[in-house]
Amino acid sequence: MAETGASPDAVPSPDAALSPLARAEHFVWLTARVLEQRRFAYHFLDGAGGDRAADAVETALTSYATEDGGYGYALEPDLRGPVGQPLHSGHALRVLDSIHRCGGQRVERVCRYLTSVSTPEGALPAIHPSQRGYPSAPFVPVVDDPPGELLATGPVVGLLHRNEVWHAWLFRATDFCWAAVESLETSHPYEVQAAVAFLDGVPDRPRARAAADRLGRLVRQQRLAALDPDDLDAYPVAPGYAPGEHHFAHDYAKVPESLARSWFTDAEMERSLDFLAREQQADGGWPVRWRQWAPGTSLESRPIVTIEALRTLRAYGRAVD
Repeated sequence: MAETGASPDAVPSPDAALSPLARAEHFVWLTARVLEQRRFAYHFLDGAGGDRAADAVETALTSYATEDGGYGYALEPDLRGPVGQPLHSGHALRVLDSIHRCGGQRVERVCRYLTSVSTPEGALPAIHPSQRGYPSAPFVPVVDDPPGELLATGPVVGLLHRNEVWHAWLFRATDFCWAAVESLETSHPYEVQAAVAFLDGVPDRPRARAAADRLGRLVRQQRLAALDPDDLDAYPVAPGYAPGEHHFAHDYAKVPESLARSWFTDAEMERSLDFLAREQQADGGWPVRWRQWAPGTSLESRPIVTIEALRTLRAYGRAVD
């Protein structure tokens, strides 16, 4: 209940003197879905990384499962409705990977689902036609015969390889990703991020390093990374992106072990991480940079972005607590 005399529009903010982690915890308990609350607990609170915390994340994730072996119910907030979608399954696999549970029968079911919705060459469409009739972001249009896309396929394939998951579908999907990555000449930031996710997990490491080196040169030549966060006007925003939807070194190299880390000097990486740390807002959460099209999607996305920002900062040794 609201305190007597309090404004109904007032939203409590955490004490600015608290640590970034404590402020983010306040934000998560205030705004997040159960899944993100449990993910935050797994990564950052007492008992972090334990089996009970991982079990709690898995239980919350199960509520998004669909009968066909995929995931739906707005697990990826920009796609609403009860139908399975490749982007939802990719999101689910990232959650399972983050709690070291990416294997077993659950992942086998996901692979069967991915096989059922893939194109003849083994690629995943960004949006399967089953989304038609349910709300979705206007920048992900639903078409009858969607092509396979690196954006949807690369992160899934790289993650499954990194977890040593083997499935017949992966052979075709891996070939598709190699062809897509090695033929990129002009690109946009999210496609590059998908390529990095693939290259960071694929078994052929010499080939992956060679492809990553070429991709890093493309990123710098096309100015796809804002290397000076204090001069963002000097960097173009990709066509169709939201105003100010820049991408930074930490968006590509989310962990120091990523092949994309070699694309950036130590000074460039430090500036990027400084900028990421400064982006924490007064309410304790991090902002969503992509185009927002409905109030609920923004509310659901910010805790996801907040958890990933904290994980990136901690991966690079930045103090958050």
